[in-house]
Amino acid sequence: MKLLALDGNSILNRAFYGIRLLSTKQGIYTNGIYGFLTILNRLKEEVNPDAVAIAFDLPGPTFRHTQYSEYKATRKGMPEELASQMPILKELLYALGYKTVECPGFEADDILGTLAAASKEKSFECVIATGDRDSLQLVDEKITVLLAATKSGRAETTLYNKEKIMEEYGVTPKQLIDIKALMGDSSDNVPGVTGIGKIGAQKLIQQFGSIDHIYQNIDTLPINEGLREKLKAGKEMAYLSYKLCTISPDAPIPLEIEAYLPKEPDIQSAAGIMTKLEFYSLMEKMGIEQKEAQKTKTAASSKTLEAAFENNLDALFDSLKAAGKAHMLAHFEKGALSALAFCNEKIILVKADTPGFWDFLNNLFNSGIKLRTHDAKPLFREMLSRGINPHPVDFDTALAAYILNPSAKAYLILRLAQEYGTPVPEVKNIPPNLIDFTLSAAALPAMCEELYAQLESNGQIPLLYDIEQPLSLVLAHMEHHGFAVDGKALEQYGQMLQDKITQLEKGIYDLVGYEFNLNSPKQLGVALFEKLMLPVRKKSKTGYSTDAEVLESLIGAHPVIELLLEYRSLSKLKSTYADGLKKVISADGRIHTSFNQTETRTGRISSTEPNLQNIPVRHEVGREMRKFFKAPPGWTLIDADYSQIELRVLAHIANDKAMIDAFNNQYDIHTATASQVFGLPPEMITSLLRSRAKAVNFGIVYGISAFSLARDINVSRVEADKYIKTYLEKYSGVKAYMDNIKEQAKREGYVETMFRRRRYLPELKSSNHTIRAAGERIALNTPIQGTAADIIKIAMIKVHNRLKAENLKARLILQVHDELIIEAPKEEAERAAQIVKEEM
Repeated sequence: MKLLALDGNSILNRAFYGIRLLSTKQGIYTNGIYGFLTILNRLKEEVNPDAVAIAFDLPGPTFRHTQYSEYKATRKGMPEELASQMPILKELLYALGYKTVECPGFEADDILGTLAAASKEKSFECVIATGDRDSLQLVDEKITVLLAATKSGRAETTLYNKEKIMEEYGVTPKQLIDIKALMGDSSDNVPGVTGIGKIGAQKLIQQFGSIDHIYQNIDTLPINEGLREKLKAGKEMAYLSYKLCTISPDAPIPLEIEAYLPKEPDIQSAAGIMTKLEFYSLMEKMGIEQKEAQKTKTAASSKTLEAAFENNLDALFDSLKAAGKAHMLAHFEKGALSALAFCNEKIILVKADTPGFWDFLNNLFNSGIKLRTHDAKPLFREMLSRGINPHPVDFDTALAAYILNPSAKAYLILRLAQEYGTPVPEVKNIPPNLIDFTLSAAALPAMCEELYAQLESNGQIPLLYDIEQPLSLVLAHMEHHGFAVDGKALEQYGQMLQDKITQLEKGIYDLVGYEFNLNSPKQLGVALFEKLMLPVRKKSKTGYSTDAEVLESLIGAHPVIELLLEYRSLSKLKSTYADGLKKVISADGRIHTSFNQTETRTGRISSTEPNLQNIPVRHEVGREMRKFFKAPPGWTLIDADYSQIELRVLAHIANDKAMIDAFNNQYDIHTATASQVFGLPPEMITSLLRSRAKAVNFGIVYGISAFSLARDINVSRVEADKYIKTYLEKYSGVKAYMDNIKEQAKREGYVETMFRRRRYLPELKSSNHTIRAAGERIALNTPIQGTAADIIKIAMIKVHNRLKAENLKARLILQVHDELIIEAPKEEAERAAQIVKEEM
């Protein structure tokens, strides 16, 4: 039989520091638990154990403290973000059926040592998993150590047996104790011998075998006198350190492997804990059914529904019309609408190929029936493609959930039911291919009620009804219309880029002296740092680093660097944009992007497949891309954007008189700021001074530091610090806002936009200065950036509705941050432009 014995504290510690700080929307820290479970699952796959023991330290002194009162005296306490995760982890491990082992007076290492000793006596295999190298001393014929680590959220392990230890250290496992006795251990405050470090200790034990041999022959050892004196002076501490570093095999714990056989897990309890931690994807990986967390509430509701297909759509419509409302869910297969589900006293399923389906859907959306659904935008777009003009729905649970928790990765109904503890009724006769869809439809009514109550409690009902839900219909229209693209010109542009890329390749090969794969970091590293002998900036496990930061740091060191940067820039333009856009041009000659309404934490809309908000404009060659987006014959494009919207929002929120006066008097805000900061009249402000003031204006609300500002505008740190202090003196309202919003965020745990959009900031509770400072920067900026995002959303709704109300063919087709693009027949262009200006 095989036992997997884990050092719980060590692995939790590695997991915590190996993954960025994560928390739930309630502020429960989770990264350590998440990483621990990830490592545990990985270890189980690798080891395939029969039994699992997870050892933890207990607070309080151990037998080592009686031997040496200063043992671990210099170790800092566990940060609160980590300490708060420990009891939750233990509770979850218990629910999952694992045996956790704690022993007063002994450390987790000693529990592992006792289990290792028992494995030899009772003839079972023992695999020790730890993040601490101290356990390597336990390695024997049937005892191996898996050294665990978490890197970028991924679990990694290295197997240590006797051969691996000999290869790496040149000693046996037991001799590792002697090495540590000589070198000491600063993390545990083990003294060792003063003046002897890791390399020196390792060489002594490799040469002489043990501290016993060294001290028994101290006067005759072939070593220099200085080292001999250090060893003599440190003899007492060497033997004390040997005791402290030796893992005890005598912890009073069960020694039979049967004591550590996993018990039947309490799936319902585990699911409840993992739901509270928002570990939805991990639950799926671990095979823990999402519905398990709902069993108690489901039982309490004692509601069982029956699913049935309906073909009589006239009768269905009449019943929905009589009720005046309906909970409806749409199901898509391969991007096309395949079925609808309605939930009332039963689940009514309607296939999209049912005769009269589209007329039914048209009537449904134009009948005044209050429709409650989940993620209406894809349904809107499908209807528009069939010539049906839908009205906004009464309630969209996807948008409601996004408003309540903008940091979530997904907004699936069954996950939301877990998160908010709403019941999922049992359903009979579910079609096998529609299980999740049918259960989601069953959960929808309770989900609507719960989310509505949460929004109402937060004062966020207007945000849903006045902004997000109307916007989803506007975005569906924009996706449906798309943006016309000159495919032929785009193809020619791609060829032009390829010609330039080919020229750059030849130039690079000529400078290096031979041809190689420019897209291979390994081959490029050899060319730059071995052939051309350029200074090495960074190295990785696979060789030299050749990332953008490295290349930019080498500008001026050799002419090849500029060519490489240009090559990379043009190659990305060609692959991502010239080639990428060409692939997504539809048969109608237009690109139909997807606008994501529930992706960003600030409330901004994003664009994917393709990302039309990220067409490059900084690079001269990249700016050419915009020319390929055109209006059809007889039409024109109208482009309008807000001028310095975020600074205007800042002026309003901060109620800063100086900034408000500058805007109200039509001053150039950057010139006005330069005048204030540098104490010069506006006419004396140079372009350099204006650009520096611009950097301060935009940087200040991101909490920019003097160091970062100095780097951005190429001045000394002292000078940058003076700019910031002078700015905050002149714009005292901004200074007061910055102070107040940080205090408010710490007190309430979140910040809000003017329209009550929230962003929760658990980072502000962190004891880590870097994390806390990042949270403060988010607190400063979110009300401003988020309010600007809300304003452009309102403008989109108003522009769309006004164009429609005046029966114009002109239509909104793209939004890029603070900019709107409208496509209009030339005869409507003047009127459409006026409408856009008025509504924005």
